[in-house]
Amino acid sequence: QVQLVESGGGLVQAGGSLALSCAASGRTFSMYAMGWFRQVPGKERESVAAISRNSISTYYTESVKGRFTISRDNAKNTVYLQMNSVKPEDTAVYYCAGKYSVIPGGYYSTRDAYHYWGQGTQVTVSS
Repeated sequence: QVQLVESGGGLVQAGGSLALSCAASGRTFSMYAMGWFRQVPGKERESVAAISRNSISTYYTESVKGRFTISRDNAKNTVYLQMNSVKPEDTAVYYCAGKYSVIPGGYYSTRDAYHYWGQGTQVTVSS
């Protein structure tokens, strides 16, 4: 029943910025912890960032700390990933994911924790 749709991917030069959005269906978005993952051919899908229901807690994988920012707007049923100072190694398909959580401050950085997934959006960083 819950659907997630990513948007905002595309081609960007190294050092530039992109803003990804993930729109969620349903009326209980505020009950879900959210995350962003990415995957390149031949590699496992990896966690990029995660955010709790109330935006108090966030997580970032080491390679994007200081460059990416995850945020959410519960009134708009949307989670965002602001990508600054992008690098060629950021090239991947980016997925958003949601997990129902009874813990307002809970966040999750492993793919098996999430119930719902979007279909992904391609981000390509040129050098």
